Amino acid sequence: MIRDGQTGKIEAGGPPPVDESWWAAVLRDDEARRTGNGHVPKRSDGRSAAPPSGDPAADWETARCLYETDEHIELEAVGFNRGGLIVGFNSLRGFVPASHLVDFPAQLPEEERKAALARKVGARLRLKVIEFDPGKGRVVFSERAAQAGPGSRQNVLQRLQPGDVVQGVVTNICDFGAFVDLGGLEGLIHVSEVSWNRVAHPRDALCCNQEVDVSVISVDREQGRVALSLKRLRPDPWATVEQRYAAGQIVEGTVTNVVNFGAFVCLEDGLEGLIHVSELADGNFHHPRSVVSEGERVRVRIVSMDGAGRRLALSLRRVGELQ
Repeated sequence: MIRDGQTGKIEAGGPPPVDESWWAAVLRDDEARRTGNGHVPKRSDGRSAAPPSGDPAADWETARCLYETDEHIELEAVGFNRGGLIVGFNSLRGFVPASHLVDFPAQLPEEERKAALARKVGARLRLKVIEFDPGKGRVVFSERAAQAGPGSRQNVLQRLQPGDVVQGVVTNICDFGAFVDLGGLEGLIHVSEVSWNRVAHPRDALCCNQEVDVSVISVDREQGRVALSLKRLRPDPWATVEQRYAAGQIVEGTVTNVVNFGAFVCLEDGLEGLIHVSELADGNFHHPRSVVSEGERVRVRIVSMDGAGRRLALSLRRVGELQ
């Protein structure tokens, strides 16, 4: 549920809105999964799931009505590809992403995933239309969304505002982020919005069925898309770094990554600095890993800070120097 205006809004002066060009990347990824890398969707018996003849214009109109009214419909799964199920919708074929299937395992090896999808061919599913684009010949359904009552998606869309803090349940985790059910509508936490810390994969910070509070970044009512953030519920550590630290100060941190040009050290959640290779040690050494390793606690001296540029230069070799 949405909190009230006093406690449910992100204060002014916070970080600027994320560059939402990542929506395009999400859609490209989803498109690739939907088309199965160009393979024709197959039935469980191996035959192609080609659409039957009918009246496409009337069927597109029916799909539009289902989308606008947020009503349920029962359809049969007639095929599958690596991204999900193909359902028969009169003369059309619709798609149900695997992430929108109820009780479908989120993480499976490729062959097991295909086998699990194949077993669902022939089943009748209770679905809602969540994406409707006749120009691209695309109608996308969700079994998970159909668990909510009619009209719930539009109610959530109309109620949400950027800056709101809402509660939801993580429904699916993938490489580019995590989907959160907000009560009949799923929003996306992009991987860049999971934490102020560096996140290799969203599953390192989140798990399916986890209840989370998230901040609403943007709402696209026309497309039915909601961008969410987990990290914006906590202060940006870079906003006050120059007030809390000083050049020349000795601090402790944990080495998080060692690369050819140096080592990254985390001083606190979301605040990571770089020890350039020239600042690791005196003398010659083969590689920065000869000096430090991931997970090691180190004492370093702050060389310089740039809060606006989110840069923090550190030195290991200067720790013993007198200031």
